[in-house]
Amino acid sequence: MIKRRIDTVGSGLVAGLVLPALTLLVIWIVKSDLGPGEFLKQFQQLGMLSKLLSLSAIPNLLLFFLFIWTGRNFAARGVIFATLLVACIMGILKLV
Repeated sequence: MIKRRIDTVGSGLVAGLVLPALTLLVIWIVKSDLGPGEFLKQFQQLGMLSKLLSLSAIPNLLLFFLFIWTGRNFAARGVIFATLLVACIMGILKLV
């Protein structure tokens, strides 16, 4: 019964959006002594904000394969959609 609640596109979408945010948080905690706004502003000034965001999206690959291996195909679709949203944001940041 629990598998059905987890195997939805919405749950995969939420997990696929939360995981990069958590990864970005871990990168900030480990690598910086600045505040979160200053940390992102520093990467924006260096022109590397889109690269930081793409680095934070890598764990979605592991999440995608976890859902595939456990037979949660709809959740895997949600992770793909979330990764595409992150890629669109990276593209917008690259142009700005």
